[in-house]
Amino acid sequence: MLAETFPSILPALTTEAQLEMMSLYQLAHASPLTFHFPPFRQPHHSASSVSIVGGGSYPKPGEVSLAHRGVLFLDEMAEFTKKTLDMLRQPLQSGNITISCTHSTVTYPVRFILIGAMNPCPCGHLYSRTHYCTCTDKQIQAYQNRISGPIYDRMDILLQLQPVNLDKEANQSVETSTVMRDRIMRAREQQYKRYGQEICNGYVPYEQLLELQPLTSGQRKILQQVSSKQHWSNRVQTKIVRLARTISDLEGEAAISDKAIWEAMSLRRANTVEKRKGKAKWHNG
Repeated sequence: MLAETFPSILPALTTEAQLEMMSLYQLAHASPLTFHFPPFRQPHHSASSVSIVGGGSYPKPGEVSLAHRGVLFLDEMAEFTKKTLDMLRQPLQSGNITISCTHSTVTYPVRFILIGAMNPCPCGHLYSRTHYCTCTDKQIQAYQNRISGPIYDRMDILLQLQPVNLDKEANQSVETSTVMRDRIMRAREQQYKRYGQEICNGYVPYEQLLELQPLTSGQRKILQQVSSKQHWSNRVQTKIVRLARTISDLEGEAAISDKAIWEAMSLRRANTVEKRKGKAKWHNG
């Protein structure tokens, strides 16, 4: 439900983004619901690799291109084939995808927000308070290993969600989608102004991001210490800096704050399995 409502907090597309979207959909012989708002694509896990990334005898855009400037949602992400998921590595990294075939070689833009959802274990009851998980540690580990390390490294946020009491939550004051969208619009405008073009923190060259907004010596030290303890790769550390810059933009702060660095690191919660008294116990690393 969260993924399907995610587009409601995204700003309307600019004229340039609309033209890019129209061109891709025309090439794919597809029709979007609207050209004014970011697209939301939700392919089934049985979809072929070609339908996801594009291709064919005469290359056509795939789901990753049709999600350009919008959202690509992979529900039951662990059910997608490992080959298909690994083919997302280049698009997530570079923001474009090159397809080569006998007749031609084409490159399509693929700057999308990837949202993946999966159960914590094969039976889906690992953290349930009402059902007992019957999976072994080996089954749980094998299930989670369906998502390769390089794909995890390319994810900005890794969260484990818990069930909530809807009656209790309904009585609490929450931020509406309209308020969120206004904050995101202001943050994006701030980024466009900073970089002098229509580009966000996630895709701007890392050297340019650090040149305009360098980390303090204290922030670099904290990031290095936590990264060493968590065994984070250089790619993950780069992701954390980009995410911290975005968090600061959402708060309206000119520089990357210490609070934003800590929040960005806390949004990468690594899960590990520990065997204790014959039961699988999970904890945040």
